[in-house]
Amino acid sequence: MIGRQSQNYTAAYEEYRHRYHAEPPAGFQAWHDFAKAHGSPIIDEFDTIDDNITPFRRLSGRDLRRVMENAYNARGSELWLCKFDGYKANTACVHPYRTFDRHIQLLFDDLMGNMSGLLPNVTFLVNHLDEPRILIPPHSPEEASSSTAFHITDLSRQPAWSTLTKYCDFQQAENSIHTQRDIDELELSFVTDQKSASDLCRHPEYSKMHGIAMSPTSLRLIEGLVPVFSTGSLSTMGDILYPSPAYFEREFQYAEENDPDWGSKTNNLYWAGSPTGGVAGHQWRDFHRQRFVRLAQQLENRHYHYLQEQDGAIRRIKSNFLNARMLDVAFTKMSQCEDQYCEAQRAYFRLGHPSHKDQALRSRLVFDLDGNGISGRYLKFVASKSAPVKQRLFREWHDERLVPWVHFIPVSQSMDELPELVQYLSTTQEGTEVARAIAEQGREWFQKAFRKEDLQLYIWRLMLEWHRLLDPERPAGSPSGRVARSG
Repeated sequence: MIGRQSQNYTAAYEEYRHRYHAEPPAGFQAWHDFAKAHGSPIIDEFDTIDDNITPFRRLSGRDLRRVMENAYNARGSELWLCKFDGYKANTACVHPYRTFDRHIQLLFDDLMGNMSGLLPNVTFLVNHLDEPRILIPPHSPEEASSSTAFHITDLSRQPAWSTLTKYCDFQQAENSIHTQRDIDELELSFVTDQKSASDLCRHPEYSKMHGIAMSPTSLRLIEGLVPVFSTGSLSTMGDILYPSPAYFEREFQYAEENDPDWGSKTNNLYWAGSPTGGVAGHQWRDFHRQRFVRLAQQLENRHYHYLQEQDGAIRRIKSNFLNARMLDVAFTKMSQCEDQYCEAQRAYFRLGHPSHKDQALRSRLVFDLDGNGISGRYLKFVASKSAPVKQRLFREWHDERLVPWVHFIPVSQSMDELPELVQYLSTTQEGTEVARAIAEQGREWFQKAFRKEDLQLYIWRLMLEWHRLLDPERPAGSPSGRVARSG
């Protein structure tokens, strides 16, 4: 939840010191002045950046530079090496053999192209694959500042759960993980703590519920202290999060002219797409997208859970009823599957026709869920006049500024609560008002906190922090290199 923000530079400076136990980086005042001049509602709360870069403080600035060079040149690393020129305000990205960077350079140039003289020269590694990359091993005190070794393992099309969760015991002990429930299990699996609900270490059942755990499309894990920028990450991983270049692609940009007012939208939940999320073999029924479409299309004779008031108490009941009018859900094509399993899925699911990129916005409830990695549609849905219904494991740069049940409606991995949730939000007066309020709150917040200037501020702050970590004079274990001074 976004709290009260500092009103002047001195207050922001002191809040930074209090929050992160360090001096702000050099350039912080110019960043702060830009944020205030553009009315940013977020000045102090950039915990995601601090959380992401903290593990890499274990290495000195010189060692970080060395490990980045080694990782870029390592066979099979599949990394882009990007260099931002602070004077020219442009970015150049290179890859050992690829030429198309999936708009990585375009994103940084678009966001930082007007910042000549405001940002330093800085070098960084970027992951162009959908899946995250970095697994940071535990360390003993004597290893904390000395290990620049890493190794790369290709787990594409292989079970990955045991590797993704191999350091859970260490991570839980180090983070003193809290024990509050992340879902309301007394009645139905309503998500109450989004961060914990996406924590792999707390949910071993996810090993058979998500494509990345079962048969990822392109999972090339780098195990070691290798700093890599990625658009999404899992709870057990150490990628540094940045805004996805997909936000700048036409398919994923919000167009108000294609978004009807709430009263003109169809009163249902909509989703259409392809079964990305993993390479489907014999376990395809358990992948996250297939489980969702299977439920929505009522393809199995199963009972669903609903809430009902009886004698003044709310009870959970079972019913095989699912209102088909409330769910417009279909795969529009088959992909990422071996031939025989593509055919099996075509025979099993009711396939829909390809639709307009903004077809979803004609419905009041728009569903969104992971693919191979993050979903590029999500922010478009938050910007819209529809209410986003979101299921995810992948974490993004903006998670700390989007509040569940305020800006979007979270859904558990099991989706056991989805029939009740859709019925409540679509068929009851109270639920319809809740859905409309969430749609309006998300849209209003998007216009305040997800403008181009807000993405610029996030990237700018990330670059200031990253440049300081790369300072060749910074010793291992220290956050400090060049620092800002109080105004």
